Amino acid sequence: MNDETLRKMGLAVIEAEARAVQSLGERLDEDFNRACHAMLECAGRIIVIGMGKSGHIGGKIASTLASTGSPAFFIHPGEAAHGDFGMITPDDVIIAVSNSGETDEIITLLPLIKRLGVPLIALCGKRHSSLGNAATCYIDISVDEEACPLNLAPTSSTTVTLVMGDALAIALLETRGFNERDFARSHPAGRLGRRLLLHVNDVMHTGDKMPVVTKSVTLSEALLEMTRKGLGMTAIIDEQQKLCGVYTDGDLRRTLDTGADVHKTAIADCMSKEFTCIQGGRLAEEALLTMQEKKINGLLVVDADNTLIGVLNMHDLLRAGVV
Repeated sequence: MNDETLRKMGLAVIEAEARAVQSLGERLDEDFNRACHAMLECAGRIIVIGMGKSGHIGGKIASTLASTGSPAFFIHPGEAAHGDFGMITPDDVIIAVSNSGETDEIITLLPLIKRLGVPLIALCGKRHSSLGNAATCYIDISVDEEACPLNLAPTSSTTVTLVMGDALAIALLETRGFNERDFARSHPAGRLGRRLLLHVNDVMHTGDKMPVVTKSVTLSEALLEMTRKGLGMTAIIDEQQKLCGVYTDGDLRRTLDTGADVHKTAIADCMSKEFTCIQGGRLAEEALLTMQEKKINGLLVVDADNTLIGVLNMHDLLRAGVV
């Protein structure tokens, strides 16, 4: 057994499964459409059931449906026969996954499903099986052969089942108009969720943690405020509490180059009067893009009246996972 033989064996599996997936296109028939309509009209939840490898695939299908706008969860059919069937209501839709269509634990549930009167979508490899005959919608996931050389281990069959589940989920996603923000709400801990859900006012420094001085103070007093707050900058406000300037570490270097006396120089004489602001209701992602575009490390945050309400810098966005 050499490396080339191993590669060829792996390639044979990939090619066999690719052929099986390719054959699925012609099976998107009226039953596929009816299954989509049943799930779109579902007032409850989409319940996915399956045993063994089909159960693992079913769990992934349920997860994909749930994260793309179609509330769903997986129930183990063995547990369903011992009480968990009570989770299913007349408002639900059931997807049963079984290549043979004769899985004992699923067959046991068929009379209960019929009595409940819910739509039954079968992802099944045998049309005239017990499951296929009981299904409201039969979706063909049969394969000519498994990628396993013994034609026994579920390989091609589980792959086509997964792909068909994705086809259903994405068809529903498109029909519902599910967008990036909807996806982010289902994935709040992911990068996309943070990027699309986190706002500037969620990460900015406010109150006593916000570096701010009046324009009447000296440069040394402003530097003390910058040091205490540790953001590498301070906002400057006028007598009416309106924002009138900003002073940063970069400004300090430029001021020292002029030989100015930090104890005698007024901050009003050396502050930057041109500064970049962002409103607190904007997305943190927008703050990041603004800082990158302007090549700055901090932002002043204002409300609709242009009153200072917060300060943030690049480190805040890093800690929040936006960067």
